[in-house]
Amino acid sequence: MKIRDMKRIFLSVVTLFICNIGFAKLWLPTLLSDNMVLQQESDVKIWGWTTDTAETITVYGSWNNEKVEVKAYQGSWSVQLPTPSYGGPFTLTIEGHEKIVLKNVLIGEVWVCSGQSNMEWTPEMGLVNAEEEIAGASHENIRFFTVPKHTATTPQDNTSGNWSVCSPETMKNFSSVAYFFGRKLNEDLEIPIGLINTSWGGTPVEAWIDEKLIKADKELNEAAEKLEPVAWWPNEPGLAYNAMIYPLLNFEIAGCIWYQGESNRQNNPSYYRSFPLMIEAWRKDWDNEFPFYFVQIAPYKYDDPRASDAAFVRDAQLNTLKTVAKTGMAVTNDIGNLENIHPTNKQDVGRRLALWALAKTYDKKDVVYSGPIYSKMETKKNKITLHFDHADGGLEKNGKMLSEFTIAGDDQIFYPAKAKIKGSTVMVSASEVKNPVAVRFAFTNGSLPNLFNKEGLPASAFRTDNWPVRDVD
Repeated sequence: MKIRDMKRIFLSVVTLFICNIGFAKLWLPTLLSDNMVLQQESDVKIWGWTTDTAETITVYGSWNNEKVEVKAYQGSWSVQLPTPSYGGPFTLTIEGHEKIVLKNVLIGEVWVCSGQSNMEWTPEMGLVNAEEEIAGASHENIRFFTVPKHTATTPQDNTSGNWSVCSPETMKNFSSVAYFFGRKLNEDLEIPIGLINTSWGGTPVEAWIDEKLIKADKELNEAAEKLEPVAWWPNEPGLAYNAMIYPLLNFEIAGCIWYQGESNRQNNPSYYRSFPLMIEAWRKDWDNEFPFYFVQIAPYKYDDPRASDAAFVRDAQLNTLKTVAKTGMAVTNDIGNLENIHPTNKQDVGRRLALWALAKTYDKKDVVYSGPIYSKMETKKNKITLHFDHADGGLEKNGKMLSEFTIAGDDQIFYPAKAKIKGSTVMVSASEVKNPVAVRFAFTNGSLPNLFNKEGLPASAFRTDNWPVRDVD
């Protein structure tokens, strides 16, 4: 071969090599970015992709600069990186054929915040004292990530979005409930808080569950088919899960908060099973038995304030609290608005969720985290005595008379009841019911009850019976 030809081949190889380097790319999911919060004292996963399908990736954080290496497999890679106790800001460095440095990274507590519109609702959409709350929302140690609303028919590895520092400009367009939850944790724990908001107004619980789980269950599949199609949000199983939950599963979290249920009034019998299924499925997917705290939906008139379709959703939520481990429920029947399905007092909603987390996740002592929860009943002649948990200091009413109690005999016909507080119990009776067998409390769509514990937290709606779920006048 002539020397001139050899030079031409050599130059072609060098040019090809340089071009390949130019086109090579190393990239991360959007969850791994500047301003993020990583879960403290965990083996967090750092992952991504490369066009150099077998290159070696090195990852290290400035909190200890201990390097962890992995060889990419078919263009994908991940490492487990130990994190210390909370602190920062730090940098996180990823090195391959190029170098990525993530800045202003904090280590603290990360919570996923999900549900439908009352979780999605931002200060600009409607909030008590919105102007004052927005102006005061400068918190360097609170960080936000909002997953945009989108759907997918198959599980997605990534989503758009970015982490931002809490400021008046970012807070006003972030979930109010999530913000007030995170602010309370940050104030009381003095730890950085990361909040991932992934919510979509109108969505039923089925949209947030892997479609395979719904299709494999005849009852749940039939219930899902009862959901009426809507143009503005997904009703089909899995569509929100695939696009808005699955991309988060590699990210280590402390727990979840949830505000949803209004859209499951139309198939409320199945909510007794679908809601617990979602919680357990998410925990399995994350491989993390994390705490899950949720909101019992607020009173609203809907089509008929005296109907009970929403009441059975609340009852299913109470049943979930009692049967699924590491759950908590914030009751909102005292801060609802019959004329507004989006009550503007989101401060107390976030605070009540945070009380559960402070007491049960972070072991803060002397935190009263729940209002009265019905535990058992005793019948004596024509009266029923109701016993409650979380009422050790006694019960209180707001107003002259207790309201929203009904009582029934074997005929399952409920009548308005007289109710009287006796220490930490309530005695219930009605002249129409000589032999009572069941009591219901706050069991209509628009119930505005007035029973509290001494600490001012409201009692949950409940029923003592297990009669079939149906609308009862």
